[in-house]
Amino acid sequence: MSYHVPRGGLPPQTVLTTDRAVFTEAYAVLPGRTMSDITASLLPHWDATRLWVLARPLTGFAETFSQYVVAVSPGGGSNRPESDRRAEGVLFVLDGEISLELFGSRHALVPGSYVYLAPGASWTIRNPSAATATFQWIRKAYQVVEGIEAPTSFVTHEREVDAVEMPGTNGAWATQRFVDPAEIRHDMHVNIVTFQPGGAITFPETHVMEHGIYVLEGKAVYLLNTDWVEVQAGDFLWLRAFCPQACYAGGPGPFRYLLYKDVNRHADLW
Repeated sequence: MSYHVPRGGLPPQTVLTTDRAVFTEAYAVLPGRTMSDITASLLPHWDATRLWVLARPLTGFAETFSQYVVAVSPGGGSNRPESDRRAEGVLFVLDGEISLELFGSRHALVPGSYVYLAPGASWTIRNPSAATATFQWIRKAYQVVEGIEAPTSFVTHEREVDAVEMPGTNGAWATQRFVDPAEIRHDMHVNIVTFQPGGAITFPETHVMEHGIYVLEGKAVYLLNTDWVEVQAGDFLWLRAFCPQACYAGGPGPFRYLLYKDVNRHADLW
């Protein structure tokens, strides 16, 4: 499997500054090239690691999640990776090899590996290889509901999860769901969505869920609010609740993305 991985660096002084980066009241687009050396961040208790923060809760925008691209150099990682015991998370490996210890069990993660980390999970992470390892990390404060147990952590791989065709699309649009949509314990879903060339969302979806969309491969035109925007592998789209959205995959290969959305909970009343 091959997914887009940011490599940092800086654009040369000879290129144009103009790009597709945009932040609006309804959505944001972060093109892949915005993940440069000068936009990288560090975290406490992480060694030989840098990350790009793609999303964080913002009042008046998308408020439920944060999302990172994390690059761990050889030998790097953390024995104290998560500082918030309320946080649940998903890791999705883009590139390289990662050693994850989860509640005392060791897992060798490779590109396509998917980890759900329940709130309060005990885990450590290291890069045992000679090359940089890169993964997506999505975090959310778990919404506790009286009488419903919190979900448990698990490790899987995208090849172990069947793609389910959307009705009436003849396979042009399919989704790999890592969690059963009827499992009410979970308050977020992180799925992989795939469109074959010519596949499309044929109406503007408008719904309460917030979205983080990281394009794993391919290209498409995406409707965001009232704007059609070209997107490609490595781009990140950030959508607030009720932002109209649709897309059309033009090819030549599949268009695939990792999709976050919040689910299965009442809206907070202030």
